[in-house]
Amino acid sequence: MKVCIVGVGARIAAVSKELKQAKPDFTFAAYVDPAPAAIHLVEEINGAPLTSYDDLAIMLAEEKPDVLLIGSPNFLHLEHLKAARESDTPKIFCEKPVVISEEETFQLLDLMQKHNGHERVMVGLVLRYSPLYVALREAQANGQLGEVVSIEASEHIGPYHGSFFMRDWRRFTSLSGGFMLEKCCHDLDLYQGLVGARPAKIASFGGRRIFRPENRPADFKGFPQPDTARSIDPFSPRWNGGASEYNSDGDLIDHQTALIEYSNGSQLCFHTNMFVPDEFRRFAVIGTKGMAEGDFIRGFFKVHDAFSGSVVSEKETLDGEQAGHYGADQAMARDLVAHLERGEPLPVSVVEALEAGLTALKLDQARNSGAVIDMTQTWDRFDAYLSN
Repeated sequence: MKVCIVGVGARIAAVSKELKQAKPDFTFAAYVDPAPAAIHLVEEINGAPLTSYDDLAIMLAEEKPDVLLIGSPNFLHLEHLKAARESDTPKIFCEKPVVISEEETFQLLDLMQKHNGHERVMVGLVLRYSPLYVALREAQANGQLGEVVSIEASEHIGPYHGSFFMRDWRRFTSLSGGFMLEKCCHDLDLYQGLVGARPAKIASFGGRRIFRPENRPADFKGFPQPDTARSIDPFSPRWNGGASEYNSDGDLIDHQTALIEYSNGSQLCFHTNMFVPDEFRRFAVIGTKGMAEGDFIRGFFKVHDAFSGSVVSEKETLDGEQAGHYGADQAMARDLVAHLERGEPLPVSVVEALEAGLTALKLDQARNSGAVIDMTQTWDRFDAYLSN
């Protein structure tokens, strides 16, 4: 199977490695990227050099790949999706978030209407494949939760990771779409999938109170970083990087709280903060029959029965797979291969990815305006593209 890439960064190199391991006959043929930071990793995975192109449309026309991987900065995704969908490329994998604004969302929906629907695009919402989320959905399917009433959830990252965001190109909303979209679209997608309904009303609060000049320690020399054992440091900015996290010239915020009421009455309280030294990414799902707790980083899962109080399901480690998005990278690669070879369904679609992304964008609108936003008109407009 012939693969081409646009945007050869550390993330797409990681995806390429997992795809190659899942399907050894994957051949990486060519790429487009003016500053390909991870091309040496992809060529090592491939066992041969890739051809470099300056233009995506030309590469697709000349190489005629079976799959295009899009790993470019977020603000370029729509442009690259347009070029791919207007080509004969059968399948397109796009890293999250798919697009960075509400208007881009509707532009892409319009584009997909005109070019063979939505089935050609696969998305990198990798946590749908994680063992922890699979365990949560299994508990739900087994009737251990009952109807989901409310969810408390969080995504908290360490100061070293927050420092990266404040210095990376992602510090500009115009390039990344904002922190809620860039980082937390995973979480919004997970709980939207669990609830099985879209947001009806949303509110949000947040800002930048941590990474400010007055909070910089006098003897500050940078935050200690985890040993990633990678040849590319994922927490060192490359393209369009900034020099200072405490004097960041970007408009990114460092903490946010979101409140969501879904159309079926379920509710979510979500909190994110990029200055949490003992990181956690957890949830508590409370239903009419039971309660499920889990943490992606600390690696546990537990379900309590509401009537007896007993533990009905518990996992301390989830298959021992904590590398690669808590074991999700490997699972995603296996599912993508099964989809490409046999048409097996994937656990998340591009439409669901756009729904989660639009939710994130509207949460920022609510944060900026101080208003509670009714999503009815937004979803009516969204659905108009799906019904034609």
